[in-house]
Amino acid sequence: MADLSTEYMGFSLRNPLVVASSSLTKSADGVRKCADAGAGAVVLKSLFEEQIAAEAEDMEEHLWLYGHTEAFEYVSKMAMPLGPRDYLKLIEEAKAAVSIPVIASLNCISPRWWADFAKQIEAAGADGLELNISVMPSDPARTATDIEKIYVDIVDSLKGGVRIPIAVKIGPYFTSVARMAGELSEHGVSALVLFNRFYQIDIDVDRIEVVPGIRFSSPDEISLPLRWIALLSGSVGCDLAASTGVHDGAGFVKQLLAGATAVQVCSALYEHGIEHIGKIIEDAETWMKGHDFEKVGDFRGKLSRQVTERPELYERLQYIKLFTGIE
Repeated sequence: MADLSTEYMGFSLRNPLVVASSSLTKSADGVRKCADAGAGAVVLKSLFEEQIAAEAEDMEEHLWLYGHTEAFEYVSKMAMPLGPRDYLKLIEEAKAAVSIPVIASLNCISPRWWADFAKQIEAAGADGLELNISVMPSDPARTATDIEKIYVDIVDSLKGGVRIPIAVKIGPYFTSVARMAGELSEHGVSALVLFNRFYQIDIDVDRIEVVPGIRFSSPDEISLPLRWIALLSGSVGCDLAASTGVHDGAGFVKQLLAGATAVQVCSALYEHGIEHIGKIIEDAETWMKGHDFEKVGDFRGKLSRQVTERPELYERLQYIKLFTGIE
């Protein structure tokens, strides 16, 4: 029988499939359904920094991160309708409902608020903490160093105060993703989640206003995280979780072959139902049996840059004609 068990963030998972932070995990009942469907772990829906700030009524120092007061108001309203106290209750209820690891999630833009609240999250029983750091590099007055320092400062503000492992979910908008990944690893994060799929926008030309864009990912979006999982596997001192574009068993296996420790799934579960977790796992087990792999360790990272004889496949961006025949 194929064995999909693995270690992620220091705890044991029955399989590498992690339900990503979303409305699917905003309640203990939702978490229970994910566990019953076969998930290895869940990440709770994020608590947004705006919600902590709303209680303190003081965010002026960091308003530059938004760049527009209307955007600030929109993001604040978009956050889930749970306050900090309710979030701690959610952790307690979710932990009581399931035996799989429950990872809390904080959507951060500054290090200001989180040190004390992280301790409360740990006390509530969360197995781990995922920091969804979503700072868009959109302000011309801020350098790459300024923005990267925010990520490190947030990690440093929490790392010394809690014992539970910390993961950081980042986007791809860095001058050097590899350097940023290495620095976060050096500052003690247990895992990196690649990548954050930032809120998409569109424009309604009839109403002449900004509206939400594409809601769910597509399988085509797997390419970017797949490349970076393969590039970073074995070169940073922390686990790597793949996120965005995994919709089926094949996508799940691809990320493991590239070197992912865990694979986060979200959009596919909205489109096909939570029971789709079982389908992804079943297809992965069938693939393993067909290739005579008994456990995940037999093939994880088999196609990462670290072990390949052709590293240019992952690094060069100008090989389109050579590999596809397209000019």
